[in-house]
Amino acid sequence: MARDPRRDLLAGLTVAIVALPLALGFGVSSGLGAEAGLATAVVAGALAAVFGGSNLQVSGPTGAMTVVLVPIVAQYGPGGVLTVGLIAGALLIALALLRTGRYMRYVPAPVVEGFTLGIACVIGLQQVPQALGVAEAEGERVLTVAWHAVRTFATAPNWTALALAAGVAAAMLAGARWRPGVPFSILAVIAATAVTQLFDLDSATPIGDLPSGLPAPSLAFLDLGALSALLAPAVAVAALAALESLLSATVADGMTVGQRHDPDRELFGQGVANLAAPLFGGVPATAAIARTAVNVRTGARSRLAALTHAAVLAVIVFAAAPLVSKIPLAALAGVLLATAVRMVEVGSLRVMAKATRSDALTLVLTAVATVVLDLVHAVILGLLAAGALALRAVAGQARLDQVDLPPDLPGDHSDEERRLLAEHIVVFRVDGPMFFAAAHRFLLELSEVADVHVVVLRMSRVTTIDATGALVLKDAVEKLNRRGIVVLTSGVRETQRQVLDSTGTLELLRSGGREFRTTPEAIEAARRHLRTAGLLPGRAAGRRTTPAGEETVDEKAVT
Repeated sequence: MARDPRRDLLAGLTVAIVALPLALGFGVSSGLGAEAGLATAVVAGALAAVFGGSNLQVSGPTGAMTVVLVPIVAQYGPGGVLTVGLIAGALLIALALLRTGRYMRYVPAPVVEGFTLGIACVIGLQQVPQALGVAEAEGERVLTVAWHAVRTFATAPNWTALALAAGVAAAMLAGARWRPGVPFSILAVIAATAVTQLFDLDSATPIGDLPSGLPAPSLAFLDLGALSALLAPAVAVAALAALESLLSATVADGMTVGQRHDPDRELFGQGVANLAAPLFGGVPATAAIARTAVNVRTGARSRLAALTHAAVLAVIVFAAAPLVSKIPLAALAGVLLATAVRMVEVGSLRVMAKATRSDALTLVLTAVATVVLDLVHAVILGLLAAGALALRAVAGQARLDQVDLPPDLPGDHSDEERRLLAEHIVVFRVDGPMFFAAAHRFLLELSEVADVHVVVLRMSRVTTIDATGALVLKDAVEKLNRRGIVVLTSGVRETQRQVLDSTGTLELLRSGGREFRTTPEAIEAARRHLRTAGLLPGRAAGRRTTPAGEETVDEKAVT
């Protein structure tokens, strides 16, 4: 399976050591208990490694998924999680079969950074009750729960829990800067557990009893009665699993040479993992960027590393459950607090803030919505904001500029004739896209044309046009015609003729012979129109001057 299995085995062992406290912590945070986190890490970690599209990806419970699951657990319990997991797994497999993996790359970076920042804040707020050693209040809003915990702590402080949480978080953050390759999370948790046992600190609440093994797969908790209510959360879980997993796989590719993931197979693997994990008492899972990065940095080259990670955690579940059950909840809260801090990429946030106002606004809106509302609404709002701001930027590129008459007018013209042409003909160059976001501004500007007799629209620089733009162009032409102004066009691209034809705009121009290939041809037609209307005099008696200075009669002169 690998050229050097020892490197993969060592990488898998290292990732398992890093993943153990995270799996326990995210299981507790989800509301289903530490055993749910371990079951997810084992089952989802193994299946995603086998069926996924990346050789280096490590899957399991994550903070982002916990944020989505907390309200589901609070309202529907284990049955809701099982139902959501099965639906989400089926949706992910469907997305894989439809080959939609490639489209996830179009999610804007400010939205990704925004909900990552928001998730980090939510994870941190979720740990406040356990870090302070107080009972968690009922409710779904993390701000309310965290504030209640702070007030309770103020009346009856639990300094032991606070010291354990702060100590573990500080050890992880300082250790990551001092020796990045050392798993300080597990070392800090072991130290915190040893301290509570040696000094018999009753105020440090432990995880509690854990089952010595994985439960048998079961559908006993399946909640079909709430199927319609859980459909929207299941879509959110599937979307999050797809987005986070593909993002993690992209990061893994960037950290290696010669590794490229298959996005559709990765979606399939995550779908299988999310179908199976809830059956064993776990929670929906995604690929984890932090664990995947550790896997790559420690030398993983194949799927054997991720499988080793799952196998080591399975051994811990079966052989070390009594020891794991003694870990203080406050220590796990410290692990997740440090994880939340490390999720925030200050450099990326600084880049987004300095890029454009639109990027900064999208990031802030997504982050705030994640904390105040939920992840689903946050991503939707972020995408809508990014789309609206992008449309505004693109629409701002559309311009209607008046230009001088081209110097290469066909025929010979006197200065007086050029002056008369300039008085009665105005030429506009249309630049950029003519679509719904910019079309009405175009109509307003074109309708305010001064009192002239001919308007020439140079369309060769129109990049795209939709039905709204074509209809607005037709409306503007009709309004100008009603004012007695003739509208001529030049340079219409072949790719834009279909939409102009379908809306009747092209027929309106063709019926009067007002569409031309080049601008000089349109100007010549405008000149003929002005002469016919008596606004531009013809050459007197059709006379012209020869190079020798003699006057002759031009039979083709227009009078």
